[in-house]
Amino acid sequence: MEPAPALDAPESSTRTVRPETVEAPPPPIAWRAYARLAKLDIYDYYLSIPLLAAMLGPAGWAVPGRTAGVLLLTLLGQVAIVAALVTFDDVTGYRDGSDAANYGPDAPARRLARKPLVAGTLTEPQAIRFGWLAVAACALSWAGAVALAPARPAWAVAGVALWTVLGFQYTWWLKLSYHGLQELFMAALGWFFVLPFYGLLTGRAGGFVIVQTLLFGLGPLLFGVYSNINDIPGDRAVNRPTVAVVASPRVNALFIAAVSALEAGLIVGSVSAGIAPWWFLPAMAPVVVLRIRQYVQGIGRGEVLRARRLGIHVSRLTAALLIAVNLVHGVLA
Repeated sequence: MEPAPALDAPESSTRTVRPETVEAPPPPIAWRAYARLAKLDIYDYYLSIPLLAAMLGPAGWAVPGRTAGVLLLTLLGQVAIVAALVTFDDVTGYRDGSDAANYGPDAPARRLARKPLVAGTLTEPQAIRFGWLAVAACALSWAGAVALAPARPAWAVAGVALWTVLGFQYTWWLKLSYHGLQELFMAALGWFFVLPFYGLLTGRAGGFVIVQTLLFGLGPLLFGVYSNINDIPGDRAVNRPTVAVVASPRVNALFIAAVSALEAGLIVGSVSAGIAPWWFLPAMAPVVVLRIRQYVQGIGRGEVLRARRLGIHVSRLTAALLIAVNLVHGVLA
């Protein structure tokens, strides 16, 4: 409504000139916030792709375009399912208040930005919609990989289908990590990123491939178990029963020692059983040595976050060494 003109004002001064209405441009899409929501900077599990490529050897690249296509679709599905997993995990953490407690206003801006819901750069409906789109993208990508694959053994197709359904349910729907399966899930994510897709590309899975698959999945687990020690208060507050929460410090230390010993046992045992070549042991020896150092640092000295950081480097070193082993093995074979 226009204001009433002043009585002593001339008529010409009572007319108000309204500016033309200009529509505001739509807000830009928060691509950076979505990238942070998807945790695209965490690439450890995606090292399964160069590992698969090296495992195939020269024979596996007989039709390079087809093999590359399957690997590309496999990678796209991996990125999508991990994006869905961490997105729904952030939604759960936002709802139960655990992320607000861990990433409060006193957190550094760079650290807070990794949680777009807490930082306010994305809304909960936006995150949930993004999570379901990521699940759909994974299903489409992996269906394409199965369709293009040169071999489709039933066990490999079943593995791909199973992980399409379960891969995002870490803290969503079934909430597998809330039912005592957190540690198994961390390792299984790596296992399912390797073995079924190797089966699609070759139609088989030999003993040496299985050993390498197990080693690859144990890598992320062996830095996650040290994170769990640091996360005991938060996990206990939201009733997430990790081994670190439900067990005594001594029993948890024995659990971590057992998983570390399993990794070393796979390396030594595969050579002893003739599954792996003799030089696999000296090639992987740095991993065993660094695991001992990690255990002393995290359990012996109580420096769990430094042990976690070392574990991340050891996990990546493990993947790099496995890739190198396969390249050499392919040449020798």
